[in-house]
Amino acid sequence: MKIGFLFNHEQLHQIPHAIPVAFELSRMADDVDVSIITSSSKQLNYIKQFESEFPGLRCEYIDISLPTIIRILGRLVDKALPFTKVIMMRMNLDVFRELDVLVAPEKTSLLLKTKFGLEHIKFIFTAHGSGDRKFGFNKEFGKFDLVFVSGPKTQIRMKHEGVLDNAESVIVGYPKFDAVGAYTKPPKRLFGNDKPVVLYNPHFSPNVSSWYEMGMDILEYFYKSDKYNLIFAPHVMLYTRKMHISQETMTPGWVKRIPNKYRTCDHILIDTDSIACNDMTYTLSADIYVGDVSSQFHEFLIRPRPCLFANAHHVEWENDPSYINWKTGIVFDHVSQIDDCLTQAITTHVDYIPYQKELFESTFEITDTPSSVRAARAILNYMKKQA
Repeated sequence: MKIGFLFNHEQLHQIPHAIPVAFELSRMADDVDVSIITSSSKQLNYIKQFESEFPGLRCEYIDISLPTIIRILGRLVDKALPFTKVIMMRMNLDVFRELDVLVAPEKTSLLLKTKFGLEHIKFIFTAHGSGDRKFGFNKEFGKFDLVFVSGPKTQIRMKHEGVLDNAESVIVGYPKFDAVGAYTKPPKRLFGNDKPVVLYNPHFSPNVSSWYEMGMDILEYFYKSDKYNLIFAPHVMLYTRKMHISQETMTPGWVKRIPNKYRTCDHILIDTDSIACNDMTYTLSADIYVGDVSSQFHEFLIRPRPCLFANAHHVEWENDPSYINWKTGIVFDHVSQIDDCLTQAITTHVDYIPYQKELFESTFEITDTPSSVRAARAILNYMKKQA
């Protein structure tokens, strides 16, 4: 059996969600050939950093990166369309045609079945996060043959939304925790003082993100404050474009340049694209979370801590499952409220701990068996049923 794991994204944040599954699968099944299919040297170099944690792995690496001239053209077209991702697959159909199974963390891979005719392949979706925003429950994900979910909360909602009408699903936990050593990785001391560390982690999609309406004012508050240190580490996609358009509502959002005064401030750390944005360095090291709908918030709950959520769009969120995370902390509608809300979040945090633990446990079904092992076994069990 030939099983491929496809990494076909300009950023690296999807890799920890799937690569430990590939490595575990290669260790547990001698009759399976596992291929790691990468579309850039940046991806390959990052993937190889995880190898030492999986001794005995047996994987083949396949490079499907594009010729230089097409990559240059892609940078221009990608501003409006996912040209590079699509042409990458189109030019490498011979690689994919050899596979029995393709495992991927994003739905662009489905074009191999729906547009390029490779209907013999079984497609397995690992997802690349645990968020609650409506886009994560798009029925397109139901075109995968098997869908991995991190916990019962997501599976129940997927069934309710009709995503799983024609697809199987299995709860596997959260392989990213295995990849980054989330339960053993110590917090880092990132500032030279003992002030509380706040992580501001806005999403990139304009229809749900707080960044476009409130972001600069939030940075200005912390710049002037002498109470807190700030990590500004948004979703890594935010600063890959000068403009984003939300896929749900076609809402545009222009990404503002970050003034140099924030970058040089001793109590502000700005990081928009380093590995630390992907490996839970900041979610493990911060004392307080400020954000909106990023799935990294659920990772932050690995240890209950005070949380604030910026309601930049003034949504009626209380009964909306896409904002269930906002029930675990303080919600503010205007930046003028942030000082009082930070104090309130700290002083009332004990009241929110039960909700935070409940949300974490329903989002991530963690057991004594590593999530990546559970996911690898799920692939083998699924294929045995198809034989």
